[in-house]
Amino acid sequence: MKKYGVNELREMYLSYFEERNGHLRMNSFSLVPHNDKSLLLINAGMAPLKPYFTGQEVPPRKRVTTCQKCIRTGDIENVGKTARHGTFFEMLGNFSFGDYFKHEAIKWSWEFLTEVVGLDADRLYPSIYQDDDEAFEIWNKEVGIAPERIFRFGKEDNFWEHGAGPCGPCSEIYYDRGEKYGCGKPGCTVGCDCDRYMEVWNNVFTQFENDGKGNYTTLQNKNIDTGMGLERLAVVVQDVDSIFDVDTIKAIRDKVSEKAGVSYGTNYDSDVSIRVITDHMRSATFMTSDGITPSNEGRGYVLRRLIRRAARHGRLLGIKGAFLNDIVATVIENSKDAYPELVEKKAFIFSTIENEESSFNKTIDQGLEILAEYKKELKEKGSTVLDGEKAFKLHDTYGFPLDLTKDILEEDNLSVDEDKFHECMEVQKTTARNARKVTNYMGADATVFELLPLDIKSEFDGYDKLEKDDKILALTLNTLMKAEDGTDKVASTVEDKLTEGANGAVIVASTPFYATMGGQIGDTGVIKTANGVFVVQDTTKVAGDKIAHHGYVESGEISVGDIATLTVDSQRRGLICKNHSATHLLQKALKTVLGDHVEQKGSFVSEGRLRFDFSHNNAMSAEEIAEVEKIVNAKIEEGIAVETKVMTIDEAKKTGAMALFGEKYGETVRVVMMSDFSREFCGGTHVSNTSSIGLFKIVSETGISSGVRRIEALTGEGAISYYKELEAEILKASAVAKSEPSKLADKIESLLAEIKALTSENKKLKDKIAKDAAGDALSGAVKVGDTSILSLALSGADVASMRNLGDDYKAKLGNSVIIMASDADGKVSLLVMASDDAVASGIHAGNIIKKIAPVVGGGGGGRPNMAQAGGKDASKIDEALKLGVEEAKTMLG
Repeated sequence: MKKYGVNELREMYLSYFEERNGHLRMNSFSLVPHNDKSLLLINAGMAPLKPYFTGQEVPPRKRVTTCQKCIRTGDIENVGKTARHGTFFEMLGNFSFGDYFKHEAIKWSWEFLTEVVGLDADRLYPSIYQDDDEAFEIWNKEVGIAPERIFRFGKEDNFWEHGAGPCGPCSEIYYDRGEKYGCGKPGCTVGCDCDRYMEVWNNVFTQFENDGKGNYTTLQNKNIDTGMGLERLAVVVQDVDSIFDVDTIKAIRDKVSEKAGVSYGTNYDSDVSIRVITDHMRSATFMTSDGITPSNEGRGYVLRRLIRRAARHGRLLGIKGAFLNDIVATVIENSKDAYPELVEKKAFIFSTIENEESSFNKTIDQGLEILAEYKKELKEKGSTVLDGEKAFKLHDTYGFPLDLTKDILEEDNLSVDEDKFHECMEVQKTTARNARKVTNYMGADATVFELLPLDIKSEFDGYDKLEKDDKILALTLNTLMKAEDGTDKVASTVEDKLTEGANGAVIVASTPFYATMGGQIGDTGVIKTANGVFVVQDTTKVAGDKIAHHGYVESGEISVGDIATLTVDSQRRGLICKNHSATHLLQKALKTVLGDHVEQKGSFVSEGRLRFDFSHNNAMSAEEIAEVEKIVNAKIEEGIAVETKVMTIDEAKKTGAMALFGEKYGETVRVVMMSDFSREFCGGTHVSNTSSIGLFKIVSETGISSGVRRIEALTGEGAISYYKELEAEILKASAVAKSEPSKLADKIESLLAEIKALTSENKKLKDKIAKDAAGDALSGAVKVGDTSILSLALSGADVASMRNLGDDYKAKLGNSVIIMASDADGKVSLLVMASDDAVASGIHAGNIIKKIAPVVGGGGGGRPNMAQAGGKDASKIDEALKLGVEEAKTMLG
């Protein structure tokens, strides 16, 4: 049996079902589920096809085959500890939606494994559901498998169902890997937990409907859902121990070993780390290519956890500095042919992984040292459970997720008091925050606010007012200091007074300043007391339901207990309100033009512009952008009153108000309404009437990740300034082109036509130069058997002209090899072209180029019939041509 590679097996499978059995070959779907909120990530080959199985959507064809990217993280803690577990895998599948059924599915599965792949039929054993006599008859009488080789299993193993809905029996195929993988126990056979008998194929016969109470009725349209793990099949075909030993994954594994300077298979602990990095970076690469970015929730958290686990295991292996992108490059190289998006999004993948690795490296060192001390203390005390408060400190201060702490402790059979950890998350224990480092001079250290009394709270009271008097309840001071290593750091403290020049934060009970939230930037302005002036540069929500006004004391001093007048920058707030209200109109307009699938994926609203991210798979056309602009400006012109109401979530939903998916809301919500056109849950500030927005202009529409687009737009004075700048550019271009602005387009078209004509004429001249330089070259051709070998030294010809000349000589000479070299602008161009007859006779143009390019100080390659290279040493052209002729003679024998 030939030991096919992973990429070969994938193509063999898809081609078999596409070309021999009439299936539609579909590309792998994204790892991000589309319109399926029941899944965080695609975890099975059939998952993206569920709408076709349920009848919600009509499939593009009744027969479909795919190789689907999948992620499963349910047992992530076991990845690396065994050679079985992995998070990323590819699932081969052939599917029938009311078309073929058991006879064809069973026949094709056997045919593919035995005839296409070449597995030994005597080592394959089918299993069936215990009551599925139909499948037994097919295996026995149609395929010819002896009854004793067909295994019957119960519902737990061979019946697929998930509560109510379509379900049915399964028929699996097992491969006997031999005694060396067995447990050695008497009676070891199919169904044993050891690694000898490996399941390589699973046919699911969806033929029943379960009413949820255990009552089954036969489906009118029966379906086939076949799943086969590509990596698992490769393990069998390549006769290796585990998925980490198959060719494409082994290449990644070997790269990890190379980076670490450690041999795989020599030490259990290092093997664990090598496997973790290998698996996790496979997953991370594919997840990132599908637009997932690291975050602290959902699939973004899964990605962050995978990257950080891999980075930490790199440290365990002794790898210094950033290294993950070296592993990513190997993943891409080994999978790029089947998944071209890996190459297309290479820069984005590298950037995402690099940023996350860098972020993690900044915090991990000190956290690892502290956790090591904790482990030492536990061992000295004879305890196995880490105090949850200490685990929380690692999370809160050093960026260690609880999962990571658990992973590290589990290596020494230790655990965490998770109840105490979650209690600390709720009450924010101050003992876990005193050592927090500050990384943002403007945004004071969060721990300093958590040290304030819990009864100090703030409320926003600025929807209808921009100025208010209130008493200062707390002050914090940021002090810029030098760390021991010479770098700048900021220490934050609670103070009773701030004096002129001090940088810090002010907290009051009720403020008209809006704190950054929901995509809207925080307010700026001034806080004045009888003794001093504090300039507010930003406003944020901080721990303990407090609102912090960040800035500096411009003059005098301010103290706790002072009565202060808080004044928001009204002009800036007004601009922010225009952009925020325009964002609501934009979202509704996008749904109107593009469809209801449009969903907000993020937003940013400042005084200068607005940014809106939304779900949509394709770039918007110019017509769609124009239509969205038209709708928004029409609603601005209508002068719609903007109303807000606070109501319960149920009441809000009944009004048709849109909630941001994934956002958590309290018992009551604020709904912003612009007549019946737009109704959204929103806590931000808005104009009172859409006419105040003035004007709306989209300035860009781009893709930021798979299935997510971004619009940036301007309103009011910003839009007018944009048009003025555009007008200035048009006038400038018109002056350069010596044209009236109204006739600029015609002028450009005329210039382009002129350039095209000159380019064509230039090309003809270059071709003529090449022909003139070649002279009567045909007479110099050398014959080897039936093949002519022609070498030419040209001057001033570019590669395009050389190709035209080569085609001309091939047509005249027939069975021939043309070897050309040109000296143009001090650079050497080499080109070798061969006719089909010459290639059949043994000529390989690419190999000739590889032989002669170094002579002129260059390099290159190509196909058997054509290859090219560049060089720097024109004095060696004759030598290179002579060598090329000799190489061609050698090939022709």
